[in-house]
Amino acid sequence: MDTEENTLCEKNRFLVDSFKALGDETRFSILCILIQHNICAKSIACRLKLSESAVSQHLKILRECGLISGEKRGYWVHYKVNVPEINRIINGLNSLVQK
Repeated sequence: MDTEENTLCEKNRFLVDSFKALGDETRFSILCILIQHNICAKSIACRLKLSESAVSQHLKILRECGLISGEKRGYWVHYKVNVPEINRIINGLNSLVQK
């Protein structure tokens, strides 16, 4: 496999992993909330009427694929969207459409 094929495979892997993460309605809802506000897991749980542990598991998946990150603020971790990674998804989709 040449370098161009490796790069294409990496782009596709990133898109597939991102869509797997966002394919769950709860995770998509969490991302939508975080686009509006940088908030903690407890606040997300309250907004979605879910347990904190359920939200924590969803946040873990979003973090692992790089779509969100957390910042410790006192006792709580506040989560935010990684805008460059969202733009990477958009650009990846655009490159597929333009082929």
